[in-house]
Amino acid sequence: MTLRSHSRFLIAGVVTSIIVQSEVRNRLLRALPPSEFERLRSALVRCSFEQGALLEAPGEPIAAVHFPEPGMISVIAHASDGVQSEAGIVGPEGMIGIALLNGVDSAPHSALVQVPCRTLRIDADAFRTALSESRALHAYFLRYAQFYAVQLAQAGLCNAHFTIEQRLARWLLMCHDRADREDLPLTHETLSLMLGVRRAGVTTGLRVLELAGALKMRRGGIGIRDRVALLAVAGASYGVPEAEYARIIGAA
Repeated sequence: MTLRSHSRFLIAGVVTSIIVQSEVRNRLLRALPPSEFERLRSALVRCSFEQGALLEAPGEPIAAVHFPEPGMISVIAHASDGVQSEAGIVGPEGMIGIALLNGVDSAPHSALVQVPCRTLRIDADAFRTALSESRALHAYFLRYAQFYAVQLAQAGLCNAHFTIEQRLARWLLMCHDRADREDLPLTHETLSLMLGVRRAGVTTGLRVLELAGALKMRRGGIGIRDRVALLAVAGASYGVPEAEYARIIGAA
């Protein structure tokens, strides 16, 4: 799956409704102090995105911040020669549009929906205004940025020192954490792009995980069968960013 094969900024549906904090399934928004949530509430809009929707494009102005509910969005890094690889994952624990927290209006990466999801969307200008009105709100979202930096650092460590099977197990655990489903619509091609490895390596790694009873390969997707088995294969590659999130934002 490459970015060129997808429509850009595809929005499957936008729903206008009253947003109630206790009903929000994005953990970052739900954990906000109610007074800070109120700063955002009137500007939040529910959206629905299918697999392949592009929420951010390299070098283009960030139009909105998205707070995903269950589902998964990949942040894709790009090289000048066209090489692409996943840098990070965002789901209901986080947000898309971190660059705005640092006063930057664009980024060199892209954000691509991998597992269909709904998001709570707020226009970039409205988000900037809310941040300028509340230092506490800004500081809160910077704590999430700290967690995200830890996730990126852990990915670099795993790419350098862990096997393909361990990296696959870690990635599938992270996807499972965010998608809230056992059947993940992921292909070998997608996994190859996400992990930055050859498709043959992905096929071999998945076969190892299937033989371990951790998953079941299905047409057009992967079924998670045994999370404990996945954890056993992932070993020390998984868990550091998750512990950091619990420490600075809150436990699941």
